[in-house]
Amino acid sequence: MEVEEMEDEGPPHIEELQLDCLESMAPVENVFVDKIAVDKLTEGLLSHYLPDLQNSKRALQELTQNQVILLDTLDQEVTKFRDCNALLDLNSLFTEAKVYHNKLVNIRKEMIILHEKTTKLKKRALKLQQQKQNEALEKEQQREKELERERRLVAKPAKRS
Repeated sequence: MEVEEMEDEGPPHIEELQLDCLESMAPVENVFVDKIAVDKLTEGLLSHYLPDLQNSKRALQELTQNQVILLDTLDQEVTKFRDCNALLDLNSLFTEAKVYHNKLVNIRKEMIILHEKTTKLKKRALKLQQQKQNEALEKEQQREKELERERRLVAKPAKRS
């Protein structure tokens, strides 16, 4: 956090750093600190660690940007795979639809054939029925003729005059 503040605000103020260092130490009596020595030590410490910290910060920012780019790329790839799977599902649906369409066409052909056969059978049954009715009518007429003939053949008593 201090590194970000140092970089964002520009060069650190030596007095602030000295105060931070002095505040973090336990109070010591009768210690004389040379202000110039503290300034030089602070500058030396900062000049030693600050470039590495700034380089590290830049490297982390670059890595973060690269990671965002990679995540976007991965997201695009995942989307492509989902689209491919959707296309495969569509292909299988079209294949299945084609199979069922062929089945429907075959069923329709069979129904037409069955309809034609039943129509022929109905016509044949009607003809057979008419033929049987004609035969029954002929038999009835034949029987009536025979009954009439038998009536004629029966001897009739002569009329007395």
